[in-house]
Amino acid sequence: MGSQQESYIKYDQERDTLFVFGAGASIAEGAPLQRDILKLIYESDDEQLNTSEAAKQVRLFINENFDITDGAYASLESIFGYLDYFISKREGLGKEYTTLRILEIKEALIQLVHYVIAKPSGNRNGTYRKFWGLVAETNRNVSVVTMNYDTLLDEAFDFLYPDKAYIDYCIELMNYHYYDDISAFDWWINPREPVPVWDGGDPKPIKLIKVHGSLNWKYCNCCNQVLLTAWDTKIDLCSMGFKGYIHASCENPETVEFDLSCPLDGNRFDTFIVPPSHIKDLSHPAINKLLDETAIEIRKAKKVVFVGYSFPEADVHIKALLRKNLKENTEIHVVDPYLNDSIRSNYKSLSATPFFYDKTFESFVVEDLASLIASPNKSKHADAASCAGV
Repeated sequence: MGSQQESYIKYDQERDTLFVFGAGASIAEGAPLQRDILKLIYESDDEQLNTSEAAKQVRLFINENFDITDGAYASLESIFGYLDYFISKREGLGKEYTTLRILEIKEALIQLVHYVIAKPSGNRNGTYRKFWGLVAETNRNVSVVTMNYDTLLDEAFDFLYPDKAYIDYCIELMNYHYYDDISAFDWWINPREPVPVWDGGDPKPIKLIKVHGSLNWKYCNCCNQVLLTAWDTKIDLCSMGFKGYIHASCENPETVEFDLSCPLDGNRFDTFIVPPSHIKDLSHPAINKLLDETAIEIRKAKKVVFVGYSFPEADVHIKALLRKNLKENTEIHVVDPYLNDSIRSNYKSLSATPFFYDKTFESFVVEDLASLIASPNKSKHADAASCAGV
């Protein structure tokens, strides 16, 4: 094994490419689309989704307040928006649904969403790994903003560590401080401090800004800190708590599961995801930090590449960030196999000449990614844009 020394790894002053990922990016790896989550909550044969008290409470509330006949489920935005209306007004909905009860139902629905997205899928096709591989080979001066809660993009990054890149989640993590009560398995290197650089290594920091939270972030509302459980996303709907693991090793051949709580004060962790709603609460200091970091990356970017993102109505704050911070000469590229007039119009409100790629994320990675992030100007992409019907 070679030697290593600690060094600062710095960001370039400008960002060559900023990627903005929506649900269409993760669907290639088996993650469910938002519109399918409620259907999965109702129709899955999963035992916890059928027997847990949380699932029963959520189904009862939806059945009594929304029309779901003929398999036509309401959108998550409309359900969360309805719950948030009463919460924001501090009003009840009859004697059965006090404000406190509505808060409990909202939290239960958030945990059901977490559970459904965190369930492992056998449909991964390696697109995210191909994406990171081409970034490593071609140009690491990129950053990523993702609206997705899943950890598929994070997990595909592992082969870049430690010689090629470090993830910067852009928030202060409890894991950075190596507290005695935090398992060494959960320690994490802060790329904004000096990091280990091994002989022959040339790591770069890459921002991965999960602006709506992540399944592998746990928030303690007692010490107000966030714990990253890099590989652990499981939630138990019966106990309404998160699960941690002592992973198998040569010394201990079996993986041990345990109830996860804050290592500093023993408090139960909260889910750290911002649910889709027309009345979003963006007041959390960590969310504010992520939005600030997103604004910085938008201002620094020479190109912004949107993948599978259709500007849902509940994301008006994202459109506002872009309108305020996009520079006039920033290139806009849009990858979406389901392009329609509405989606095109959303992007033309940001740029007079966006480049559209009417193809899947997987096809884009294979056919276009390397040349796009390596190219210093837009001329090489004019043909691709015109063929896609700008």
